[in-house]
Amino acid sequence: MEAPVFEEIDPAGDCGCPGCRHWRRVLPHAPAGRALAHPAACRALVVATAAASATVVSALGAGQAAAVPAAVHAPHRPGVPAEDEPGTPQGARGPLHGPAGRPVGPPARVELAALTRAEIIDRARTWVAAKVPYSLTAYWSDGYRQDCSGFVSMAWKLPANEWTGSLGSFADRITKEELQPGDMLLFHNASDPTKGSHVVIFGGWTDTAHTTYTAYEQTPPHTRRLDTPYAYWSDSAKYLPYRYKGVAASEQAESGKAAAEGAPPATADPAAASPGVAGPASHGVAGYPGRAMFGPGADNPYVTRLGRQLVRKGFGTHYTKGPGPRWGEADRRGVQAFQRAQGWRGGAADGHPGPETWRRLFS
Repeated sequence: MEAPVFEEIDPAGDCGCPGCRHWRRVLPHAPAGRALAHPAACRALVVATAAASATVVSALGAGQAAAVPAAVHAPHRPGVPAEDEPGTPQGARGPLHGPAGRPVGPPARVELAALTRAEIIDRARTWVAAKVPYSLTAYWSDGYRQDCSGFVSMAWKLPANEWTGSLGSFADRITKEELQPGDMLLFHNASDPTKGSHVVIFGGWTDTAHTTYTAYEQTPPHTRRLDTPYAYWSDSAKYLPYRYKGVAASEQAESGKAAAEGAPPATADPAAASPGVAGPASHGVAGYPGRAMFGPGADNPYVTRLGRQLVRKGFGTHYTKGPGPRWGEADRRGVQAFQRAQGWRGGAADGHPGPETWRRLFS
């Protein structure tokens, strides 16, 4: 008996199995008037099941009925990540969500929000502090989806929840050397978006060799801030650096930082507080004694404390002996290396610790 021929079919578009629901969320929508094709994996299983049924029919012979097993649907993507992926599947592009998780409307087409780098990092920190749980389907109180791309959409204050396949359209490609806090490192696996695709916010270099950086990311079980090898723990070569198109001009950010660093120092008595604890709060930064405590001729406990922290952070390579209380060229060069690791250039990286340098160095 000739085996029957089975056609490759697309099961109903409203199939409710877990795998089909997942793929409807992550795959781009089909053109208007055409139903989104069922995942290839699901189609293959339907064909394989049909072929197996044909074999049973042939073996039983004509006139005998064979029980045809129900079609097996694609399972959920495993919750435990494989070695080559961060385990962060994502939702598709969608609107922001209001109370009770209800959409507030279709994705808006508005001007991109103008943000400074500090604002982007501050927004990212809000989720880190709140330890926002990772989720493909939940939305945080600010309306953004609680996955990796929703997190970057939030940090950049985008008008909708984007995904790794669309975030690049809101940014410009840059080089590794151009990376500055607030930029992103993106891996979009176009052939299989749910396998390995991930995105993180770049928070600044943590070493002079630019081999590790601070990453802000949304990944199970919750948002985190972590020193990360460049470009990522896995699939490193596939991560590409991008800069948000709405970020404030670099010269504006640098001039603002330089102005803060060069502000007249508040008078501070080194004996007024222990340099090993909190110390004074010049310019609102706890422990920062003021710019007058550093530079040629400075000899005080704060210089020692600064040098020891530079060593802890990996920026003490210029010291030929342990940091001491007298300011020297090794101190200046260590501070300058740390400032450049933050993405600062020109006068913003002069090697003299202002309040923002101090805050970041001791954070």
